[in-house]
Amino acid sequence: MSKPRKQIHLAAHFPGVNNTTVWSDPRSGSHIEFSSFAHFAQTAERAKFDFLFLAEGLRLREQNGQIYDLDVVGRPDTFTVLAALAAVTDRLGLAGTINSTFNEPYEVARQFASLDHLSGGRAAWNVVTSWDAFTGENFRRGGFLPQEARYERAQNFLQTTWELFDSWRGGEIIADKQSGIFVADDSAGDDSAGDDSAGDDSAGGTGSGAGWFAHHDQHFDISGYFNVPRSPQGRPVIFQAGDSHDGREFAAASADAIFSRHSTLDDGQAFYADVKGRLARYGRTRDQLLILPAATFVLGDTDDQAQELAREVRLQQVSGQTAIKFAEQLWNRDLSGYDPDGPLPEIDPDPGENTIARGRASVRMYRDPLATAAQWRAKADAQKLSIRELIVEVTGRQSFVGTPATVAETINSFVQADASDGFILVPHITPGGLDEFADTVVPLLQERGVFRAEYQGSTLREHLGLAPLPAGSRAAPAGSPAARAAS
Repeated sequence: MSKPRKQIHLAAHFPGVNNTTVWSDPRSGSHIEFSSFAHFAQTAERAKFDFLFLAEGLRLREQNGQIYDLDVVGRPDTFTVLAALAAVTDRLGLAGTINSTFNEPYEVARQFASLDHLSGGRAAWNVVTSWDAFTGENFRRGGFLPQEARYERAQNFLQTTWELFDSWRGGEIIADKQSGIFVADDSAGDDSAGDDSAGDDSAGGTGSGAGWFAHHDQHFDISGYFNVPRSPQGRPVIFQAGDSHDGREFAAASADAIFSRHSTLDDGQAFYADVKGRLARYGRTRDQLLILPAATFVLGDTDDQAQELAREVRLQQVSGQTAIKFAEQLWNRDLSGYDPDGPLPEIDPDPGENTIARGRASVRMYRDPLATAAQWRAKADAQKLSIRELIVEVTGRQSFVGTPATVAETINSFVQADASDGFILVPHITPGGLDEFADTVVPLLQERGVFRAEYQGSTLREHLGLAPLPAGSRAAPAGSPAARAAS
């Protein structure tokens, strides 16, 4: 019996603070003006993509004590942008990264419930944690949490927001003009409590009715009435982007989709099998979690032309200055005196605790800087590579390169081979970098019958093939303390 043909999920990532973005290209537009976000989102919707995704950084990156300005620096607040995009799109999902380490459940729940209302059920939340004291310095608490505590807080954070979302079961607001009754359940209280009621426990911590919540654990001790009625989806779609064991477990327990960096066939299949294999112990089925790697692309009239264009793009992405900065992140030394077109430094990296590239994810990637430097030297010697040429090689290539037909075939083959359920596309030019893909690759996927020609539903859960949440659902995340206690 043949395996059913899978439908492909596609999303668009508005690239921000990373070296993927070639902001110096003449075709590149603003990363702040709303017109850029609107063009990008409307292109994705025209192509019938599932959603648009915005990442978020909570602090500007630094290197050698200075702002790292070779990439895009700064961007408007995620919630503000997504709320504005809700007004200029109709069906496209709106996903944003919001941190669970330096926010509070009540305010995040209010913001996502509001976005879901304003968009008609298109909100999604990428739940992330922050790992370093560098970011924490921007917040009143400062400091940071070790990895196990970060994910414990994130799980409790998510459970708390779910309790807030589900404190309204749906249908309580009747707004009966004749009787003068607005909320059907009279135990929900009235508006006299005001916005401060969420923190008011003067009634002894007991309550009932629409909006009532009470959550008490080692991280959060809150009770009151949640002031945003149940939204169209009930809760936002939950995304997760961690690749560690804890991150994968968090996704298997609680997420609807997981972002992945594994965009090659073999790595993608291994990651797919691993994460999908974790679902059963949380009482979940394989179709309840989507695997969506980030992917870059370069298109050409021929495959050879596309390969040449891809090389040009990589050289734009990795300038001589950028190559030196990347090398510094491994060496943990000032290498500004080195020629990017010359050989790698003969001096070894400084594996000290104080990094010159504070807040950079790459710092965590280099678990053993001396071993990585040895690997880089061997590769550079064998292939006669300069610093810049080496950095081009080791910092990633485009995922899909070729004609539209080649790229469409490759994307489909990856999905059908269970290397992913689709891809989150990251163009190197904004806001117009998605246009060619929408005009040339998407129609070929539609012709194959593996991608929608029209939206079939109005909510993001419907786009992703996720079952709707039952009205009044009060289920805790599968891996949360509450869910474990109930099992």
